[in-house]
Amino acid sequence: METSGGGIQASLGGRYASALFGLARDAKTIDQVEASLATVRDAIAQSDDLRALTTSPMVSREGAVKAVLATADSLGIDATTKNFLGVLAHNRRLGQLPQIVRGFRELASRHRGETTAEVTSAHPLADDQVIELKQQLRQRVGRDVNVDLSVDPQLLGGLVVRIGSQMIDSSIRTRLNALAGAMKG
Repeated sequence: METSGGGIQASLGGRYASALFGLARDAKTIDQVEASLATVRDAIAQSDDLRALTTSPMVSREGAVKAVLATADSLGIDATTKNFLGVLAHNRRLGQLPQIVRGFRELASRHRGETTAEVTSAHPLADDQVIELKQQLRQRVGRDVNVDLSVDPQLLGGLVVRIGSQMIDSSIRTRLNALAGAMKG
């Protein structure tokens, strides 16, 4: 199995991501699993019920497995990812999904020789904004960068960009929190 560096495998979510990546690589389904994980991540962000399913200790193990498999079917998730979600639910590890998705994306990008930036914005970015962002990131990193876009209305405005372990936070929420902290002190 391809080594993934100390960073990813150091966490529980990273170990699950590495295991899923190994399965996907062997089955030659890396792209499908990556797309399925993005679909699941977006569904969790948009559904309070699904988010509760992944984080609530009150949901029984059997209930979580049944619900996550039904959700996977309704979202059209590939078989490898669906089975993996069932294992996570059975092991009570659905709360690790954000770290697993991030770790899997990083492994898949590295496997393809790419760099991927996770970009979170308060509102969906227009095509010309995405092109400009990619150009700025290319200048900063020194090579082409794919962007994985997500929306978090709580940011109010601005962007949070994560490339590997590096994070660039220009969100208005962070600026307001820093200002509030400075005014208190």
